[in-house]
Amino acid sequence: MKLPSLSIGHLTARIPLIQGGMSIRVSTSSLAVPVAECGGIGVIGGSGIPAEELQDDIRTAKKATDGIIAVNVMYAMKNFYDLVIASIEAGVDMIITGAGFSRDIFKIGRAHNIPIAMIVSSPTLGRLAEKLGASAVIVEAKEAGGHLGTDQPLRTIFPPIRDVVKSVPLIAAGGITNGYEMAEMMDAYGADGIQIASRFVLSEECDVSDEFKQAYLRAEKDDIVLTTSPVGLPGRALRTPFVQALADGVSFASKSCKHLCLKKCDHHYCINERLNASRQGDLQEGLFFSGENTYKMKAILPVAEIFRQFVSQAESVYRENRGFSPPSQSA
Repeated sequence: MKLPSLSIGHLTARIPLIQGGMSIRVSTSSLAVPVAECGGIGVIGGSGIPAEELQDDIRTAKKATDGIIAVNVMYAMKNFYDLVIASIEAGVDMIITGAGFSRDIFKIGRAHNIPIAMIVSSPTLGRLAEKLGASAVIVEAKEAGGHLGTDQPLRTIFPPIRDVVKSVPLIAAGGITNGYEMAEMMDAYGADGIQIASRFVLSEECDVSDEFKQAYLRAEKDDIVLTTSPVGLPGRALRTPFVQALADGVSFASKSCKHLCLKKCDHHYCINERLNASRQGDLQEGLFFSGENTYKMKAILPVAEIFRQFVSQAESVYRENRGFSPPSQSA
């Protein structure tokens, strides 16, 4: 059966798939544009880069596609609101946010007619996001890469959030690696769509170095671990010498900070510098955020082929969408 489209606010994606927004220049227009062209929602990672650079990348993306381009900005960023407004001024279609909870973001969304998608990991925050005006809620579980808001798996936390979020689309995120799992989340759990990130690192279009991608391809299950982050949340990443040193208690604290990027930072290392190092392929010093199931992925593919596989696999077993249905336009 054909997959349904995904309507978020006034936007409609032909394929119910959001590409996760990976920051520090992992998810750029180079990745977001082909995702949007394939009918999904392409997402630029907006955290940890200058607002002017973000605006330039959004404008590049909007010139290259008529598809949906979103930006993901962590609430933990000190210049969160500046990045949000800069994104809106540059013409972005949607804002996705997490790593903290902003109430004011929904007022900004309404003022500019920009849909806001909130990433949550609990029924309480899901219900609150819906009440305050979220156009979509993304349920992100422990299987996700990067910063985590829960230690519970997706199939455990999704049902109770589905029970309380009724009026807007609910998106499943964390550990989804193929179209069969996509159909499972939509059929059995009532998801309106999915968000995937790590799979798109292993795309030809992703801007990270080949060394980054090869690290993903070499990863075994035990190589993907939890680590600490200056943001104040645990993070899921590859076990590199840097991550192992953190686990062994080595301190990388600095007396000064060049970036001053976070609202609250414990300064036991600079996350901006470590993520930049990983993007450039520094296997010794980089922080390589990674989903729990990255070890299952064994090929670098074009974005179009990733979509083809997800859609064909999902549609071969998909039965019906039991989640949110937008009201009829003729009603």
